[in-house]
Amino acid sequence: MHVIVRKRLLEFAGKYPDSAQSLERWHRIVKHSNYNFLADLRLTFPQADQVGKFIIFNIGGNKYRLITYIMFEAKRIYIREYLTHADYDEVSWKAR
Repeated sequence: MHVIVRKRLLEFAGKYPDSAQSLERWHRIVKHSNYNFLADLRLTFPQADQVGKFIIFNIGGNKYRLITYIMFEAKRIYIREYLTHADYDEVSWKAR
C-alpha cells in the first residue's frame, strides 16, 4: 500500500513524540501489505474501525487516532488527521 503523505506522519510524530515508534511501526506494516478489503486489513489491525468513508486506527496503545481514507483498489492510504483520543472524542472531525 502507498501511504499519502508520509510527511504528515513525521509531523504528527514531532508533535506527539511518544507516538513516533507506533506510527513508524504502522507505516512499515501497511507499506509492505496488500489489503483488498477492510476485512483483510482487520486481520492485521483488528481494532481498525470504519466511520463513514474513513478508517480509524488506534495508535500508541489507544492513546491516539489515525484517521485515514483508503482506496483499496488503488492500494492507497490517505492520511486525513491525527488526534489524541480525547480530541477524537470531543472534536467533530467528521465535519471538517
